[in-house]
Formats: sequence, structure tokens, C-alpha cells
Amino acid sequence: MSLSKRIAIDAMGGEGGVKVTLPAALHALELNSDLSICLVGDKSQMQPYLESTSSALLDRIQVVHTLNVVRDEDNPSHVLRNGKSSSMYMAVELLQSEQVGAMVSAGNTGALLMIGRHLLKTISGIQRPAIVASIPGATRQCFLLDVGANLECNAQQLFEFAVMGSVLAESLQGEVASVGLLNIGSEQFKGTDDVREAGLLMDKCPAFDYVGFIEANELFQGKTDVVVCDGFVGNVTIKTSAGVANVVKRLLSSQEFLDAACASEDGSAAKLMRILSDQINPHSFNGASLLGLKGGIVKSHGNATIEGFAYAIQQAVREAENAVPELIREKVAAIIAAS
Repeated sequence: MSLSKRIAIDAMGGEGGVKVTLPAALHALELNSDLSICLVGDKSQMQPYLESTSSALLDRIQVVHTLNVVRDEDNPSHVLRNGKSSSMYMAVELLQSEQVGAMVSAGNTGALLMIGRHLLKTISGIQRPAIVASIPGATRQCFLLDVGANLECNAQQLFEFAVMGSVLAESLQGEVASVGLLNIGSEQFKGTDDVREAGLLMDKCPAFDYVGFIEANELFQGKTDVVVCDGFVGNVTIKTSAGVANVVKRLLSSQEFLDAACASEDGSAAKLMRILSDQINPHSFNGASLLGLKGGIVKSHGNATIEGFAYAIQQAVREAENAVPELIREKVAAIIAAS
């Protein structure tokens, strides 16, 4: 079986553990008839879910047993030194040894990033890997990076994020990606020295369509395919937007809104509410990719639901099918050769 159709899952990571990861994995197998999954974790906890699974799905499941789990409170450096028998570490090892095409975990972000850098290494020409997240837009989704891997970034690193983000967007959308740089204003003199210098680097690069500075209030208008920022700004942005989406979703589900929707004679109001609720559903945007490594890692939210974790698995499947790390390597090499 092609590696692009084989995914490793850290079955123990996240707040829900196997209660979330196993049903999501089984759902992914149902959606993708040519997919196989390697589940890494405590076999005794997974067994109740597997016992009720059809033989057709079981034929596409491999279980790698381990009792050790990386917890959210664990220090990433300690995990790197002492967590080699953990489900997270072993799942990344499967990716390193090319037994799978990608891996997914809802566990400790810092530990996952450190293990990934240690085992997979960074693509040549990329200083630091970045975490990219998908956010909803008025007309299309947008990729935002970095959202937490690098709290401070220089101009070159921001430029490299733009390159990596454009590759991901192009692999999924099939056309040249537009890229914006998050700033406090659209004027060329606004922002920090690093942001302004990064803008100049992006403007000179023919590998993507650089549209200039993007302000925060434009993020959800679908103006660009990719928005670049440092990890501190990105992390605050993504968590704020998720919080707003949850508030709006709760309002749409409130009795007052439901009564108003039901009052419309033709049902159009209720239909519009369902469309809006689905469009801003934060679960459907779960799954942040770690770009810049020589292998595909997708990080799920630690508190993801079954629905959300299933979306993260689908993200890993798409990236493996499109060989995103290899595409990034090729584009970076071409840019270096042309400079």
C-alpha cells in the first residue's frame, strides 16, 4: 500500500484519549476506502472499540502497543530524553522510518514539535518549522502561520513561512497562492523592522502572489489564501477567533434564535442559521500542520471532539497524498537556486 494512504495516530494524546481518537479513526477508514491506519497506544483501552468493528475495517488497522503517554504538563525536553516509549514518540518514529505517510496527535504541542524536529529534521533551507492553521473566510478558507511554534521571528523566517504556506495552499487548491503579511496597518511604513523587511522579501519572490500587508479585521474576508505572522501573534489570533466562533455558535443554538427561525413560514431563516453554524463550526477547522519538517505531522486541538479529530485525520491524508514536505523542499531549493 502507498505510504500516502497509511497514517499513524497517537491514540493516547489529547484530553479525550481513545474515546475520541478511536471513533474518529474508524470514521476516517469508512470515508477513505484505500486508507490504512496505525494506532499507537494502550491496546487494552482500544480493544473495546475494535471488538465492535467490522472485519473489513480491522484489516486496515495495525495496533502498536505502549502504555506510556505524553501528558500536557510534561516538559518537552524531558519527553525528548525519556519519552521514547510514549505513543507520541513511537508514532513519529513510524513516520521517520517511512512506514507511514503522515501522523496525527492531539497531545502536548511543544513535545510534538521537539520530537518532530529531532527525528524528522528540518527541510534544507528552512530555519524553523511553523504551525499552520486553517481559519474560515467569507468566500474561502485561509491558512494562518505561524500559530505558536516560534514566538519571535526574523524577516527571513517570516518569508520562509510564506513559502511553506503557499505550497500547502497550492497543493490543496491547485492554483498559485496569494499571500498576505499580518500587520497593524496597510501602509509600507507600519509595523516592526522585521515585518517590513519580510514584506520586501515577499514582494521580490515570484513563487507566490504577494498582496501586501493584511490587517486583523481583514483576516476573515477571504482576501488571501495565506496570512503570515509570528507565533505569538498567530496563537493569540487563532484562539481569539475560535472563541468568537464558539460564542456565535452558542447564540445560534439558543432558544431565542431557534424560536425566531421556526417562526419563518418558509423555513428559510432556519436554513440560513444551519448554513452559518456549519460554516463557522470550529471543529471543521481542526488540524494544524507542522510545516518545514521532512515528514507530515498534523496537530489536533487537545480538547477536540470526535468530529474535530476526524477532520485532523483528513488533513493528514490530504497532505500525505500531495506529498507536501517534498513540494516545500522543491520550492525552497528552486528559490535558493534562483537567488
